Amino acid sequence: MRESEDKKLAIIDTLKTKSVLKQKVYDNTLGWFGELKDILKNISKEVNASVSGLDPRIKMEYTDRSTFDAQLKVAGDILLFSMHSNIFQFDREHPAWKTPYIQKNKFNAYSGIINIYNFLADSFKYSRLDDLGYLIARIFINHENQYFVEGKRQMGMLFSNFGNEEISRIALENIIATAIQYSLEFDLLVPPYDTVKIATVGQVEAKIQHSRIITGKRLGFQFNSDDVLINNYNEL
Repeated sequence: MRESEDKKLAIIDTLKTKSVLKQKVYDNTLGWFGELKDILKNISKEVNASVSGLDPRIKMEYTDRSTFDAQLKVAGDILLFSMHSNIFQFDREHPAWKTPYIQKNKFNAYSGIINIYNFLADSFKYSRLDDLGYLIARIFINHENQYFVEGKRQMGMLFSNFGNEEISRIALENIIATAIQYSLEFDLLVPPYDTVKIATVGQVEAKIQHSRIITGKRLGFQFNSDDVLINNYNEL
């Protein structure tokens, strides 16, 4: 009986601590994702007003896809902002564990995640389901609204800021602007000749560019850890 009571007390303790904490992280992340959606909607209006009269194909188009997904079409690119509905803890090899903030309290490591993906607009327009998207950044937010950004080159910020950098609307505006600029400067490269030099009749009938060539910026890119650089926004 004693063992059973101890297990019940352990369950209650976990619910009071970790489970309540995760709910707080979720609420914070969802709240800021709503703020992010509002920023995307506003920036699309502002940019479109500034490029009015130019080629209509370069305008921005904001789409609220669901509770956890928002989309911004920027000329030939699509930025997909996706909040994960679950809460995560960093793996033990992650540099965040070396920060004093997490070392002081391991519960500070529990974070919600907002991912930012870059796709080609034509991939959606022509239903090219094999085309590749690119994770360019992910935003981590915890129970105290502390945050940092992990991503590609100029998208990253110092892990040492974690615990000293509270998320804000201005911070989100900077992240979004950097993501848009990064995607616009990240060009589509011609695929290697040897990967497309042979095609079947069936592929021709189905249109080569849809069935034979998997299209993506840098063709076949992966989100490699050796590509991740941690920079401060002040250095941009």
